[in-house]
Amino acid sequence: DMSFLSKIQRFHEAGERPNEESLGQFGEPARSLYTTSKLMSLRRHIDITDDQERIVYQAESKVFSLRDKTDVVTADGQPVAHIEKKPISLHERHYISMADGLQFTLSNELFHFVRDITNIEGLGWQLQGNILGLNFTLFDAQGAPVAVIGQKMLSIHDKYCMDIYQPEHEKVIVAIVIALQHMIRDREASSSASSGSGSSSN
Repeated sequence: DMSFLSKIQRFHEAGERPNEESLGQFGEPARSLYTTSKLMSLRRHIDITDDQERIVYQAESKVFSLRDKTDVVTADGQPVAHIEKKPISLHERHYISMADGLQFTLSNELFHFVRDITNIEGLGWQLQGNILGLNFTLFDAQGAPVAVIGQKMLSIHDKYCMDIYQPEHEKVIVAIVIALQHMIRDREASSSASSGSGSSSN
């Protein structure tokens, strides 16, 4: 049932209207961006495009790197952000340094429940999400929506859309979404590894 899906699934393709729930809750976004990731040999490459499918930003990271370093640049190669994962005991943190000097951290120790809240230390923002529904909303320190993020179900290319409500924070939003993609992918990889090893451990 597509109408049910459009209620729970915040993802939409370029040129499509945002999801009804998002429009009802937050109104029309200022702009929407879309990500598509490709695996190119030893690098993971993500294109971030606009409604016209023009590339606005690009992100690239080395696949086999413990610290998982990622660089985000504009379409013409200007630096936007550098993202690094630091594995620490029970939870993993992604440190983000923006090209303008702003720094903040995504900490995902809570990434286990149906409803997750990830605090963005250094901004005072919160990412509230639902991994099962593949939807996330980013709120600023005052509780106002910054962006609504939807992940496409069953997509081989790991597609996300972001409906942006505070366009002055666009670059920060893009950096957070790229870090979020890494967090979700790591989580999926570790859960499939643990479920696969459980049966053969004895």
